[in-house]
Amino acid sequence: PSRQHNPLCSHTSLSLAAMATTTKKDVRILLVGDAGVGKSSLIISLIKERFQAEVPSVVPEVTIPPEVTPEKVTTHIIDSSSAAENAAALCAEIKRADVICLVYAVDARETFERIGGYWLPYFRELECAVPVVLVGNKIDTRGKHITNRTLEDDVMPIMNNFKEVETCVECSAKALLNLSEVFYFAQKAVLHPTAPLYDARGHELKPKCVAALQRIFKLCDVDKDGALSNQELNDFQRTCFNAPLQSAELAGVKDVVREHAEDGVNEAGLTEKGFIFLHTLFIQRGRLETTWAVLRKFGYSDVLELREDFLRPADFEVPAECTAELSPKGYQFFTELFARFDRDKDGALSDEELRNFFATAPCDPWSPGEVDERRPRDDWLVDVTAGAGNGNGNGSGSGATGAGAGAGAGAGACAVTVTNDRGWVTLQGFLARWAMTTLLAPETTLAYLAYLGFMEKTTAALKVSRSRKVDIRKKKSSRHVFRGFVFGATGSGKTSLLRMLIGKPRESRYEATQKVVSAVNSVSVKGSEKYLVLQEIPAALDEEVVSNRKKLERCDVAVFVYDRSDENSFEYAAKLQARMDDAGVPCIFLASKGDLPAVPQLYDEQPEAHCKELDLPLAEASVSADAGSASDAETPFPQIVALAMTPHLAVPAGDSSGASIAIRALKVAAGVGLVGALGYGAYRLVQKRS
Repeated sequence: PSRQHNPLCSHTSLSLAAMATTTKKDVRILLVGDAGVGKSSLIISLIKERFQAEVPSVVPEVTIPPEVTPEKVTTHIIDSSSAAENAAALCAEIKRADVICLVYAVDARETFERIGGYWLPYFRELECAVPVVLVGNKIDTRGKHITNRTLEDDVMPIMNNFKEVETCVECSAKALLNLSEVFYFAQKAVLHPTAPLYDARGHELKPKCVAALQRIFKLCDVDKDGALSNQELNDFQRTCFNAPLQSAELAGVKDVVREHAEDGVNEAGLTEKGFIFLHTLFIQRGRLETTWAVLRKFGYSDVLELREDFLRPADFEVPAECTAELSPKGYQFFTELFARFDRDKDGALSDEELRNFFATAPCDPWSPGEVDERRPRDDWLVDVTAGAGNGNGNGSGSGATGAGAGAGAGAGACAVTVTNDRGWVTLQGFLARWAMTTLLAPETTLAYLAYLGFMEKTTAALKVSRSRKVDIRKKKSSRHVFRGFVFGATGSGKTSLLRMLIGKPRESRYEATQKVVSAVNSVSVKGSEKYLVLQEIPAALDEEVVSNRKKLERCDVAVFVYDRSDENSFEYAAKLQARMDDAGVPCIFLASKGDLPAVPQLYDEQPEAHCKELDLPLAEASVSADAGSASDAETPFPQIVALAMTPHLAVPAGDSSGASIAIRALKVAAGVGLVGALGYGAYRLVQKRS
């Protein structure tokens, strides 16, 4: 292969290429060939740097430490014998090899003929799927004319029939010619293989390689104009090779592309077509290490799939009673990315803009039906990738669903958080959605940080909160994202409460929720912005949740909703809450449909008296009305968040001192008065009925 100079590679050294997260730390190079072709002499001449006439029939394994190789990997060189009595040992070594140097003698034509006639078919018979480098030894026997001008004609038929053959190198163990090149190309065949990238028969990049380079181009096209400007090209060069390009080199790159690739360069810069062409050129000129350096820098494995450790770092754990949140870096990344894709600058991402946003990922994680099958499926309370819908079958998916119907691109995001009047997710809703995803499924956020081009280690974009036990001991939560479970009888107004959270009006047609419904929005508490994730628990699942302590451990606050206009509604909520007295979860009762006349509740105590006895807060919300314009001060959400922030204050307890202090603290923190649902006269009326 011709390793010609190319402007874009001028600052790229072999060591820089090797730095790009090669997955292999050891390379086993096996020398195979007929007797007398000089396999042992090649090894001896390489390590002694002089020719030795008398050599062993088989040289013991040689190990070259990583610090003396350009690729910085440990290299093992193994000799072999083709004698019949050594067939079993040879077979074993072939199966262990990372690459095979198939040696022939240039002065013995029959050894060359046996490459395609015996050795390569034998490797296939053993199901050996490693690259092969053809090595023509003894070129010193040609005298002064050591170059074989017919080499390409001789070798190409073999390479066409046997795709495992990477290249051919001619050398001389006696004259010490091209010995380093033999083992360099053997290493290169393992660390920077051709087969995943290039179809030698069709002289073109393979589809997976094209797809990977297209994704990288999209990530580097910061201004989303379809071309890499000089600044973007230099940023790309620094990212991959830690060195910028000079102006003359940039001009040289573009000149090469203009000459050979139509539409490869436009007024804005290097197009995607030109970017693909450059990498095709690198590969055709033998500079595979350049393309592999780029691919590995952006997280690709040797089979051109994003590495598992790149998508899901093993060193990120969320201990029990802790939660994951976006760090300031994470919020900044998603904020900048939102602005980058909001092409019309209207403060929201349209369906098309959201599709473009997720173009570098396998799918939109918030769209209906998009589920990552690698995630555990044993807990519906954790599943936030299944999309939108409210149980009506409109855009619904398995697992958690959105607090409203939606379909099409971004329906999952739009249905659970704040949108504009066209149903497009706003920046507020966008950040809230990522806050929710990180809280419920941090592994999904980590994977999408990688998909979307977060170039630092993805764990830098997340942080882990301290334990809830520590929060209770310190009487203050350090977290910014809180999770509430919403309980209540069917028809009590739970879904409307969630829709109020995201500024959506009550649905005109009621249908009972069958699956867990989620909603998220930011809530201002005493001038500080927090995120509240509410998850409606369908009545059919109440028993499963309240009896499962592991599920309740993930709950920061439990909201028990009852319909003040339904005389039987409070009883359901009160009895359900009573089963959670020892769960250690802050609880709050909420009287829904505050715009409808209240009726006495058919229960032992009326709501106000019951909450006073348990030292629990009681809130009221007109959640049956159009909530689109409601401010935080007019909703119960600041009170709910304030309760989650001070978990020691509102855990149900009969002997808790300071109950009035707890209620006053919630009043001050949330700015929401505690509302009595019934007067004394109504209470007496209920007592008579009892």
